[in-house]
Order: sequence, then C-alpha cells, then structure tokens
Amino acid sequence: MSFPKGFLWGTSISAEQVEGGWNEGGKSPVQIDYAAAGDASHMRKVWFLNADGTRGSMPAFGKLPEGAKYQLFDDIHYTNHDAADFYHHWKEDLALFAEMGFTTFNTSLAWSRIYPYGVQGGVNKEGVEFYRNVFTEARRLGMDPVITLYKYDEPVWFEETYGGWENRAMIDEFVEFAKVCFREYKGLITKWMTFNEINILLMFRQMGNSNLPMQNIYEQIHNQIIASARSVKAAHEIDPDLKVGCMIAGICSYPLTPDPEDVMANYVNFQENFCYCADAMVRGAYPSFAKRMWDQDSVTLEVTDEDKKDMLEGKADFLGFSYYSSSCITTHDAEKGSGNVFSGAKNPYLKASDWGWTIDPTGYKYMLHTLNDRYQVPLFDVENGLGAYDKVEEDGSIHDDYRIAYLKAHIEKLKEAVNEGVNIFGYTTWGGLDLVSASTGQMDKRYGMIYVDMNDKGEGTFERKRKDSFFWYKKVCESNGEVIE
Repeated sequence: MSFPKGFLWGTSISAEQVEGGWNEGGKSPVQIDYAAAGDASHMRKVWFLNADGTRGSMPAFGKLPEGAKYQLFDDIHYTNHDAADFYHHWKEDLALFAEMGFTTFNTSLAWSRIYPYGVQGGVNKEGVEFYRNVFTEARRLGMDPVITLYKYDEPVWFEETYGGWENRAMIDEFVEFAKVCFREYKGLITKWMTFNEINILLMFRQMGNSNLPMQNIYEQIHNQIIASARSVKAAHEIDPDLKVGCMIAGICSYPLTPDPEDVMANYVNFQENFCYCADAMVRGAYPSFAKRMWDQDSVTLEVTDEDKKDMLEGKADFLGFSYYSSSCITTHDAEKGSGNVFSGAKNPYLKASDWGWTIDPTGYKYMLHTLNDRYQVPLFDVENGLGAYDKVEEDGSIHDDYRIAYLKAHIEKLKEAVNEGVNIFGYTTWGGLDLVSASTGQMDKRYGMIYVDMNDKGEGTFERKRKDSFFWYKKVCESNGEVIE
C-alpha cells in the first residue's frame, strides 16, 4: 500500500485567516474585518452602526440592515486585523513549510488586495507583487501551490456598490479578477480553485445561522456558480494547461436509526448541502432535485440559456473538498451534537473535539469513495484538521499528540482509499500554522503544526514554534506517506 509518485503533501491556509495587514499594501476592508471572536458555543458576529446611531451585530455572511454601515468600535478586538501576521512573516512561514517537506500548499488570494475597489478602481500593483513574491519563493522551495481565488473576502466596496452577490454585476467583476490572476501568475500557478466551500450558505440556511432571505441565498450561490464557470473557461483560453477546480465543504452524515425515514432524510441532506453545488460545478448542470429545493424554499431562480451554456462549458477540472467531521440525521427526537457547524444528532459511537466536532476517520474514507464514485474527476483534499487548545510548556515545547492521532487516523484511511482506487492527487491539512478560526473567529482554537504566539485578546509576539505534530508530519511528507507512525 503506497501513495502514487508525485502525490502532493502540504497544508492549507487562507488570506483572511492568516495574513493580517488588513489595511496595508493598498488593501481595502472586507466584511470579516468588522468581526470579533466568538467561542466554542457561539459563532462570531460582525458589528455595524445602524442608521439611528445604535450599535448592531449579525452573523458572518449576513446582510446589513437598511441604512447601516460597517463600523469599528474601540472596545472590540478584531482578530482578523492581525491574524497570524503572515503578511509580514511569509518568508519565515514558507521556510517552515519547506522544512516539513511540503510539495504544495494552498492559500487564497485576497480579492481586496488585487482589486480593492472593483475593476473601475484599477488593479493594485502592490497586492499583485505581494502574491508574486510569495508564489516565487514557494516555487524556489520546491512547492507547487494550489491557489484559491475566493474565500468569503470580496471588498466591502462591492456590498456598498452592488449590494453583494445577489447582483449579477458581481459575475463580471469576479471574472476580471480571475483573469488578472491567471495572467499575472502564469507559470507560477498551474492549479487553481475558484470558490472555497461555495455550499456554506446552504449549510447556514439549514442551521438558521443567517439573516439572508432564501431568495438571496440561492441568487448568491447561482451568481458564484456562473462566475466560476466563466472563470474556468477564461483560464483554459489564457493557458490550456491550467487546471481549475471547485471546492465544496465536505458533508458526511449518517441516518441515526435504520428507520427508512431517517435514511431518506440523510440522503436529502447530502443532496441539498453538497450535491446541489458540486453537481452544478462538476457535472455542468443543476441536479434534478434542485427544483424540489427551490419549491420548498419558495424561491424563483432565473437560470438563463446563457447560464446553462456557461455551466456546461465551464465545468471544474477537479473537485476540491474539506473534511473535518461527520454528523447524524434523524426524523426523531434525539440529543443534539454540539458542533457549531457540523452538528446534527449526537453520534454515540464517536468522540468529539473541544468544539464538539466528532472525530470520524472512517467517515472520511466513506466520503472519499462517495465523491470518487459520483463525480469521477480527480479529487483534492484541501482541508482536514483538528481545532484544539494547545499548551506551551516551560521549555517552549508543544505536545499535541491529539492532533497527531487525528491526522494519523485520517491519513491511514486516505491511504486505504487510494489503494482501493480513489483518484486523489493531494492532501493538505487545515492550518499549517495557527490562524483565525472561520466559525468562531478565535486564535485560541488552534489547528496548526506551527504555533503562533497570539491569542483571542490580541496578546502575543507572533513568534513561531514547532509543535510535536510538525516533526511527525515532516516524516509523513518526506516519505510520501510511507511513515505515518
């Protein structure tokens, strides 16, 4: 049992969660720059000033009330402003990645660094050069980066100008942004992904964690799907050798009981929260059950003939996905799990992380086979990791055996799946270095194999420290997955 030659090993981070430098280098603000940290029980909130001068807050990805404006308040600490300060430490961080033997790493580009105020505001050359320097150094160190264009960080200017993604004007804006990236980094980047976890709004819809009307949710996702398809087409015109994939938040769930109603409810959950977006982007058309979803949510979605043509001609070259946890679906009364994103009914057979996310490596293998069978395109695991509290010992060491155990169990299942025929070309852990959690906005929720000295209150030096998992994963990467113990 072994991984194929050239299998990509590395880690995944994102611009908004590691970079910091939120108002440096010509960058404009994004929504999450106005968000504070939550905790294990509470999702983070975005703060604003109402038209009447009162302070207000809403969930991330939400829509501002009429007349409100994003506002910073002196008594709130905004963790994304500095994050892990990759903006000033990127050379050090890439050197650490190379020391671990990475052959790839994934990050997103901050749209707000490239086009701070949309196409009419022009390209920000300082932002373009920042990423060129990062990618050039990564190449020099032996890494083949896989880069994501969008991870929930369009400039606030777009919301103020167009009202956000429900406006089709955003499609052209995104495609122009994508074209600049494809051209500027031609030869440096050969693999791209368009939208990160594009299905996240559908998941929030199910959780009730959004103040967006259903109509807006579907319109936003549709416009992003069309923007992605047109970007794939543009990439292939600019460079036929470019591979452009999509990225879907992994949904792995089981029926809680053998009741046929639970089995059906579980399958519907997979259809609605994963396949709706993945089918549209990989197969090139909305699935047959889309109409059921639109009807049940009282949505009228305009899908033009041109949209259908774009979707078919702009199919993703590969399917990227995340996997952290699994959940249970039931039609019966049952004890709920405590995961803030992957919740559902509590699974009595699985243990959970400090944030209530169940630890399920077998579910990982199950999902790998499910996606391989359904989509039959190359797969790429973009995110897999464990958020936990880490303790720095007096001698500076960090003994994160729990993280090693999590990653080891999942990589073992990945190896089994590869040897059973799953077509996957790479694996990147989530958070090679500690970063701001997307769901809670915390620095204290640590995913990295590299410790970053910064906490939820903004206290710390940004010093980097190697955790035990750093040395363990180094052996995995350097041996192409042969040494997992």
